[in-house]
Amino acid sequence: MFKRTLFTHEHELFRDTVRKFIEREIAPYHAQWEHDGIVPRDLWIKAGEAGMLCCTVPEEYGGLGLDYLFDVVVFEEMARSGFTGPGFLIHCDLVATYVKGFGTEEQKAHWLPKMVSGEAIGSLGMTEPHAGSDLKAIRTRAVRDGDDYIINGQKVFISNGQLCDVLVLATKTDSDSGSKGVTLFLVDTNNPGFKRGKNLEKLGMKAQDTSELFFEDMRVPASCMLGKEGEGFKLMMTKLAQERLAQAIRSATVTETLIEMTVDYTANRKAFGTTIGAFQNTQFKLAELHTESVIGRVFTDHCIAKFMAGELDEVDAAMAKMWLSNLHCKTADECLQLFGGWGYMWEYPISRAFADCRIVKIAGGSIEVMKLIIGRSLFGRVQGHEKVKPIAKSDDADAGQKRLAG
Repeated sequence: MFKRTLFTHEHELFRDTVRKFIEREIAPYHAQWEHDGIVPRDLWIKAGEAGMLCCTVPEEYGGLGLDYLFDVVVFEEMARSGFTGPGFLIHCDLVATYVKGFGTEEQKAHWLPKMVSGEAIGSLGMTEPHAGSDLKAIRTRAVRDGDDYIINGQKVFISNGQLCDVLVLATKTDSDSGSKGVTLFLVDTNNPGFKRGKNLEKLGMKAQDTSELFFEDMRVPASCMLGKEGEGFKLMMTKLAQERLAQAIRSATVTETLIEMTVDYTANRKAFGTTIGAFQNTQFKLAELHTESVIGRVFTDHCIAKFMAGELDEVDAAMAKMWLSNLHCKTADECLQLFGGWGYMWEYPISRAFADCRIVKIAGGSIEVMKLIIGRSLFGRVQGHEKVKPIAKSDDADAGQKRLAG
């Protein structure tokens, strides 16, 4: 049997702590949160006290200064639990890394300690009604006015949108310059002119707040800019591979969990005088899914190791995201079938997993965009184009800026 080799004894001790936290603080309440469409803010404070938020943030900013695998443990255990309400992944793996990697000393000192403690919840403000995977097509405008920028526009499908205190916001500072006209701001959501729209009702992930956001003459100081004006698209490109890796990590874990769940169910559920697990069709289906899940896990762990070494490029990340997203959805569908009518009942975790899984083919870049990235790399090599560059490793706060400067 395949045995993972990434994690040390310390990582596994932390995993046990995370599992106990989930059992104690999330499992008893998640069904109610699904009805509410949101988790309570005090859960974030408790997660911060347990050391589960932003594990890689250095000690000088209130963090533990741990390696990326501690964040991976949190992502995996949340995925294994099936509880999708807490948006820890976006907060830790994306927003905190933008601040840590591209923020000024003042920005890091102000926001990172609050994000580690759970006092400030982070979100990404990128997707718009007319711009999803094509980020350079955003329309939210930021216009210079003295030492400030005035921002107008809207965002949609924003995870943690109802709760967020800090927002990495993508804007256009030059509408005629395409990708070179994109600028990022680190926005305090208490700013006048910031408005939250309704909490969107989704197919799945019902306990995670997902919102429309509106900006009406919102004035932010130029000091809130992340990086330099016009560098926003470059900054986003350095983080997309990390986001797609996180998606693959989640899908790999959920896929394994659904297979285990289905084996347990079919080993005990009887039909026609025997267990469903005794049927050849059941064994063949699960054998195929298990084999594909092991292949996906091996490649995902390979990508994690490459990321930590600063060697993960956008093509490998795209392949991991595409393979695991497709497998995640396939597994949820085929495993639900083996549960029969009970699989269609919301009280069964397989039913919720089926509803939750569909977003993985869209979030973090659609499957079609992943294919485009992979396809271009194949034909680019044939035509002698420049090879894709690796993404900066997660624990080097200056790596992304150094690459931009170079």
